[in-house]
Amino acid sequence: MNDLAVEQFRYSFDNLGYLIFGDRTAMAVDGGAVEDILSFLEKRRLELRWVVNTHSHYDHTSGNEALLKYSRARFIDCAALAVLGRLELEGKIIQVYATPGHTRDSICFHTDTILLTGDTLFNGTVGNCFSGDIHSFYSSIRKILTLPPETVIYAGHDYVRDSLAMARHLEPDNPAIDDFLSVYDPNHVYSTLADELRINPYLRFNEGRIVRLLREMELPCGTEEERWKSLMSLE
Repeated sequence: MNDLAVEQFRYSFDNLGYLIFGDRTAMAVDGGAVEDILSFLEKRRLELRWVVNTHSHYDHTSGNEALLKYSRARFIDCAALAVLGRLELEGKIIQVYATPGHTRDSICFHTDTILLTGDTLFNGTVGNCFSGDIHSFYSSIRKILTLPPETVIYAGHDYVRDSLAMARHLEPDNPAIDDFLSVYDPNHVYSTLADELRINPYLRFNEGRIVRLLREMELPCGTEEERWKSLMSLE
């Protein structure tokens, strides 16, 4: 049996939605690109089984109603998914991780080597902490950091250029930033966790030069969580 595949759909300028699919069935994640998603399903002769979201902000849920109207799919909200912890599609498991921080109901979807992170983790940065719970956000990022370095990160927005402009401001001598930008493709936006550990300052709170930077800025950096909070204060 083949692994599940993921297709990315761009909509509303920088939003990114997804289909996770097998040979016969599919799940829409943040399916705002309704027409493109329905066209893809028809072309591949796939039945839409679930409509889900990475969190409940409207730019991610805007396609739900139309996708449900034009299919026999079932909607499952983020809270219920966090409790379930997993979904099954054609005998393959899709893990659901509760990752509160950006919002209280934020979740990520993990299948094989692919992680759909919504607005928790972007390619080159992290989301804003709209929940106000910076500790839970830290715990969510730590959970993601336990995954293998080859994990592919598919995020909820394409903020790559702005994110890496900020990363370059913090680390102007980091060659990995230009290396990543040289292969960046707005038609297929992704990174690996290994990439993030080279370019994303918000995941590199234990790197020596990030710690030195925080010291130079006279920000708290005695513990890992202090470094995380100090980095988040720079957003």
